[in-house]
Amino acid sequence: MAHPHQADFDESAKTRDAYRVTLIGAALDGVLGLAKVIVGAVVGSAALVADGVHSFSDLVTDGFVLAATHFGRQAPDTNHPYGHGRIETLATLWLGSILIFIAGGIAWASLTRLYTFTPINAPGYWAIGLAAAALLAKEWIFRYTMRVAKRVSSKLLEANAWHSRSDALSTVVVLIGLTGAQFGTGWLDAVAAVLVALMVGKVGAGLLWESSQELVDTALPKDEQQRMRDVAEEVPDVYNVHDLRTRTVGGHVLLDLHVVVPPRVTVSEAHEIGNEVSRRLRDSFPNLTDVTFHVDPENDEGKIDPSLLPGMPLREDVEGKLDEVWSHLPAWQSREALDLHYLGNRIDISVYVRELPEGQTLAEAAQALREHADSLSWVGRLRVWQGPGKA
Repeated sequence: MAHPHQADFDESAKTRDAYRVTLIGAALDGVLGLAKVIVGAVVGSAALVADGVHSFSDLVTDGFVLAATHFGRQAPDTNHPYGHGRIETLATLWLGSILIFIAGGIAWASLTRLYTFTPINAPGYWAIGLAAAALLAKEWIFRYTMRVAKRVSSKLLEANAWHSRSDALSTVVVLIGLTGAQFGTGWLDAVAAVLVALMVGKVGAGLLWESSQELVDTALPKDEQQRMRDVAEEVPDVYNVHDLRTRTVGGHVLLDLHVVVPPRVTVSEAHEIGNEVSRRLRDSFPNLTDVTFHVDPENDEGKIDPSLLPGMPLREDVEGKLDEVWSHLPAWQSREALDLHYLGNRIDISVYVRELPEGQTLAEAAQALREHADSLSWVGRLRVWQGPGKA
């Protein structure tokens, strides 16, 4: 299992990787944008100039990704106890929307040129060569960004990678258009652009859907939830796991579950069993960053939440009621500790005594207590022990 400091180091390393790939992409966008605009202006290619402007617009997106990565990966604080991952989710939504907008713009412009038969001048081989180099560069940054996005589990970086791919695809359109114009078939540009627009729009819609699912706290797939249940139930003394609920925040998984343990173990032992469940789940699921477990002494799966039902008396009231009916009994007078076990609709009671009157057995003392507690409907199993007890 990773040490907490190691986990912090890994998270910092992931954030640095995200910064690095975004900065490299931004530098590449700046260089390509400048080159496209200059060469496009020199050779008179409006398509190449427009593609250069598109590359410059990516700089704004890269800056947005840097800001969202910085704030989205900050540690939880008082106002954001579950962390800031939703910032990345919202940014992914924004980028998905941009991809759809870009797709619409490409399709509209291309269809307009197709219907109006707008002529395209021969641009020359320098312009075609630049478009080809830009295509290779954008495809490289797409693959590099996607690798980092998978490694650091960032939907935002993944969205930015697809944004780079959309720029590469638009460059494909420009390259086809430039080549077609060079050889007198400029209409290929418009047809290819419409196909590319559909591809870009599909990616944007997919990102919007995935981010929306996260925002409404959609659970993990059922097979993954079952694997979590199996891991938890392999822990010794875990009788059952139920009410398992999952959600994702910025690529991280949050989990809460109910763990059924032996009903008469101490609070500290039950809590340590829950801690072991949490440890094994974190080891098996690296993206699991928050585990909340509820310890149950019995399986109440499918039943009404007990907190919504009338409660049974707590220790102070229990001791008061028992003192009213047992105050004259030797076992109660010599008690050293009292254990209460709330099981079902009853309270099982264990009384630990220093000593009993000569000749009275533990079973006889328990019988005497039981006979005098008949009026208390909530009394369940009753036992008397000799010794200091667990308190």
